[in-house]
Amino acid sequence: MAKIVVVGGNHAGTATVNTILGNYPGNEVVVFERNSNMSFLGCGMALWIGEQISGPEGLFYSSKEKLECNGAKIHMETEVTKIDYVNKIVYGLRKNNEEVSETYDKLILSTGSLPIDMDIPGKDLKNVQFVKLFQNAEDVIEKLKNKDVQKITVVGAGYIGVELAEAFERCGKEVNLIDLGDTCLSGYYDRDLTDLMTNNLKERGIKCYFGERVLEIKGNEKVEAVVTDKGTYEADMVILAVGFKPNNSLGKGDLELFKNGAFIVDKTQKTSIDDVYAIGDCATVYDNSIDDINYIALATNAVRSGIIAAHNVCGTHLETVGVQGSNGISIYGLNMVSSGLTLEKAKSYGFDAVVAEHKDLQKPGFIEHDNNEVIVKIVYDKTTRRVLGAQMASKQDISMGIHMFSLAIQEKVSIDKLKLLDIFFLPHFNQPYNYITMACLKAE
Repeated sequence: MAKIVVVGGNHAGTATVNTILGNYPGNEVVVFERNSNMSFLGCGMALWIGEQISGPEGLFYSSKEKLECNGAKIHMETEVTKIDYVNKIVYGLRKNNEEVSETYDKLILSTGSLPIDMDIPGKDLKNVQFVKLFQNAEDVIEKLKNKDVQKITVVGAGYIGVELAEAFERCGKEVNLIDLGDTCLSGYYDRDLTDLMTNNLKERGIKCYFGERVLEIKGNEKVEAVVTDKGTYEADMVILAVGFKPNNSLGKGDLELFKNGAFIVDKTQKTSIDDVYAIGDCATVYDNSIDDINYIALATNAVRSGIIAAHNVCGTHLETVGVQGSNGISIYGLNMVSSGLTLEKAKSYGFDAVVAEHKDLQKPGFIEHDNNEVIVKIVYDKTTRRVLGAQMASKQDISMGIHMFSLAIQEKVSIDKLKLLDIFFLPHFNQPYNYITMACLKAE
């Protein structure tokens, strides 16, 4: 039996603790968590802010009490200040400045990620903030009650920025969405689909300013405007959502790091130091679409990495099968899902990449209700025929379809094998000439 110390108790940390306690009784499990809560589903914050759910209670799926009831020891609101990797000691500081330390046999770093802080004048003005933690969302919701907060600018048009833009508009606010890139969601979709989302936002009155660099946030104590290289936009609140970086402060200088600062791990989640593992957003993943390590910060990846690390620290050898970065977003009923590489990304990695695509109604034309157009794009290598990525968009819920493509990318399936795949037909669900089959048949 071993003493296992886990630093960080959100998605990955909670998954690893639950796996250890549920499968390997007798091990001593100690958790350091600097926040006042655990296991917060940050991906639900926009729903809470946009009043699409009644409150935040359902966004927590574990707690100090639950984990301690199962046998863990939890240090809440305790910041880890130092780790002695030679003598295997973790040092922490409680909220009341009381010092605490724990020795370990195995250490699991689950320190997550931090919002990227823009180095621009005015970033410290009142009502300029990040939205990552429960407390951030709580603060934003309280400020939205102020009648003086009517104009909100979101900087960053990735998933979080787009979701927050929708949330603020649903609250009746005037919303500007600004991004340095020339479109939204560019990391996950090709241009025709990102344009689809841009138009979806504009139809609801959200003003999109893409291809603009934010230079300054102006105001006297409180934010009043955002200045870019192309214009000035009045704002009562500014949300900085330009991305995240791995929280590596506890391992920098000791552990081997990826190009963006993430802890490099092998397929068992082990770092460059024996008995030290890293999981979740602070660590790399093995990306099957490029056959190499990569950084893809997603909650699903975090949970899987936590499960894998838990088994390995307890003596059961288990390797990741890798990830494809499968993801999805739903904005005003427009559902978009993707897995693997976009065409642009595939080409940047040196693949001879092309796209097969198809657009059609989800169901036969005689189905007059709940029948929407579906777009599917399949990125594949023209030489090897291997599927590299897929993207789907519709007002219909077509989300489950991306799972098949995720498996295809993982297993390096050729697009030709998918052409005559046994896909069932029933008018309630799809067409006899299924849009997935039709897209595959269009492959050169």
